[in-house]
Amino acid sequence: MATFTDIVKTFVNSIARSKVSLMGAVLTTVTFPILLVAAVLDIMGIVENPYFGFIIYLVLGPLFMVSLLLVFLGLFFFKGKEGVSLFTYDYLKEQFSAPNRFAKVRKLVFLISGLTLLNLFILGLISYTGYHYTESIGFCGQLCHTVMAPEYTTYKNSPHSRVRCVECHIGQGAQWFVKSKISGVRQIFAVAFNTYSRPIQTPVHGLRPARETCEQCHRPELFHGDKLYIRDKFLPDEKNTHLQTVLLLKVGSGGYRGSNAHGIHWHVSPQNEITYTHTDTAREKISEVRLSKPDGTEIVFTKETDTGAGPAGKVRTMDCVDCHNRPTHIYLPPDEALDQKLAHGDIPVSLPYIKKIALELITRTYASHEEAKNTIATEIRARYRRDYPTLVNNNLPLLGQAISGIQAAYVENVFPEMKIEWNTYRNFLGHKNDSGCFRCHDGSHTTKAGEIISMDCETCHVILAEDEADPKVLETLRGL
Repeated sequence: MATFTDIVKTFVNSIARSKVSLMGAVLTTVTFPILLVAAVLDIMGIVENPYFGFIIYLVLGPLFMVSLLLVFLGLFFFKGKEGVSLFTYDYLKEQFSAPNRFAKVRKLVFLISGLTLLNLFILGLISYTGYHYTESIGFCGQLCHTVMAPEYTTYKNSPHSRVRCVECHIGQGAQWFVKSKISGVRQIFAVAFNTYSRPIQTPVHGLRPARETCEQCHRPELFHGDKLYIRDKFLPDEKNTHLQTVLLLKVGSGGYRGSNAHGIHWHVSPQNEITYTHTDTAREKISEVRLSKPDGTEIVFTKETDTGAGPAGKVRTMDCVDCHNRPTHIYLPPDEALDQKLAHGDIPVSLPYIKKIALELITRTYASHEEAKNTIATEIRARYRRDYPTLVNNNLPLLGQAISGIQAAYVENVFPEMKIEWNTYRNFLGHKNDSGCFRCHDGSHTTKAGEIISMDCETCHVILAEDEADPKVLETLRGL
């Protein structure tokens, strides 16, 4: 009767007679312990480097699976006839039919079953953790460092920095999962062959439906009331004069507990369906706006194009991203980027003309972040040592703080390697540069009866103070 040792020897010898199986067995033996330990470390969160996950799930994992496949192929298809009978159906049938040989075949079954279960456990562990790795923030934002650096940087500074990328970019269900993975394969090839666009185009046509995404957390019918908004601004003068604009935003509601829709979110109320026709891919040139009311009536506002033609282009139903088109990946203009750093104290306001000098430096063209940071540091030090030597000698840490703040304002918004400059991406929230709200509220969209989409400032907000130093209204609101 064959012993368990005999069966193991036969199994090992069979692998050794096939170069394919032998190569697979060596790779399996090497990768198995590494893969198991690495997966446990990743599950426990001990190692957080995104490249660690890449090596585990996109290198070692597939290598382990290929190794197992090589062992199987070598045993059954790439070896001589000697020893193969141990693994054939006829052999097993004969062993099960002979009572005196059942002990041998039982040991063989136990051996193969044990190895199979162990391998299935590892494959299951890697598949499960690998799936979650490909939906992690590190995988989305840090793995392809150069390509995704702008998106990851702006994501970290955004209001949605605690929301995982997949929550917005990948929907629930098999359809969106398959779509995202197919798109991901295409993007991997684009990175591998250096064919991706610079800058990355805003995927306005490939995102999930906005209402399915945004309204998982934000319910427009529950928005209500007004919101106080304070905008800080610093002038490029010697004292970096601090001005403030105070607005009362009419956030409104999409309809709350039977109340009528009002304010800004009137646009997404179930009571009002708004469709518009745009003649460009960026959805900035709008030739027609159509309002459909619950009673079935429609109001159509049209605008003649530059050629004098009537409505033409693609029709779209208005939703969240038509105004909030950059809810996460927000790139600030240079003035606003510096104003934020000054308001937060990252750039000291006490340094004379710091806003003016910083604005001039960050709006230059640089080949890389390193060149920009070096130039900013060198010129800031040179100018203040020349013009304000006493101030510099007495406040060296203050100057260093200013340099760091100015550098941050640049590197958080401009990415030369990806050809992202100031104002590369449009933000439709508000009405800067005659865009955003003014795409429709421009006074040029009219009905046949002469009704016009209003440009009245107080349609969406009330201006309580505009570019004032120490606005009185804030003293009143704060009870001072």
